[in-house]
Amino acid sequence: MAMDVSQLRTVIHVAELGSLSKAADRLHIAQPALSRQVRLLEEELGVRLFNRHGRGMVVTEAGQEVLRHAQRIMSELEEIRASVADEDAPLRGHVSIGMPPTVADILSIPLVSAFRASHPEATLRIVSAYSGYLLDWLHRGQVDVAILFETRPSRSLRSIHLLEEVLHLIGPRDADLSQADPIKFEELADRRLLLPSSGHGLRKIVEDCASEAGVHLKISVEADSYSTLKNLVKASQGYTILPLAPIHDEISEQRLSHAPLYAPVPVRRIMMSFPSDRPTPRLAKFAGQILQNTIQELVNRGAWAGNLPQESSRDLE
Repeated sequence: MAMDVSQLRTVIHVAELGSLSKAADRLHIAQPALSRQVRLLEEELGVRLFNRHGRGMVVTEAGQEVLRHAQRIMSELEEIRASVADEDAPLRGHVSIGMPPTVADILSIPLVSAFRASHPEATLRIVSAYSGYLLDWLHRGQVDVAILFETRPSRSLRSIHLLEEVLHLIGPRDADLSQADPIKFEELADRRLLLPSSGHGLRKIVEDCASEAGVHLKISVEADSYSTLKNLVKASQGYTILPLAPIHDEISEQRLSHAPLYAPVPVRRIMMSFPSDRPTPRLAKFAGQILQNTIQELVNRGAWAGNLPQESSRDLE
């Protein structure tokens, strides 16, 4: 028996849910029928797609490769349906969105809400990781669109500049920091700093600014988790340098304080990238437009400190 679309759909849902019974409930198909589809596909391909255990099913390495192709095939089938359907009709299918942790904390809720309202039958996967991993997964086709901190230009990507994000000095609630009183970067030499480790994008921005200011920074603690950095600062263990958007609630509730930095001003550019070597699915375009609009709205109402590029209003089509 040749593989068919129903088998590929089954693999996708079982992999996502980690359970045949949960996939059967979602697809409204009897569990034995789904189990048979998986077994027949494994027999045809000559590989085991899942490891079975008492808590469910886990995708094997071979299964991950099959899953990647299955998701792409299902997306292409959905594109065929969409190409002849009403442009405003809800879409089905699967889309994977990659975002750095600080960005995912801000954009995940509005993104999921927009999908639920406009495309309730679509399945959305949000992958939170650092830009280097996201870039690799984007090239491999494991994510359809990714928010990245600026990377080297690549002919295999189509990138849109979303925001130039301003970084601030973050301190405990009772620190001598104020939005109205900017701090010169060279003054950081006298402060106990908590920063990500070397090689982290934010750390490189801070070190480049220190070099430009001609100062040596006293970095007492390295932590690559933004939550860890925030908690250490709240516990009065030192100061860190972060964008304001991920800590907007802590700032509003006066659990942290902050001040702008200047001479130089630390900034990082946020990009949105799509693979240029294959068509962009309509769901990925929709996700990209929602992400772009949400960032613009947050900046315009002062919830995200940064500068919007002039081309940010350009349509993603």
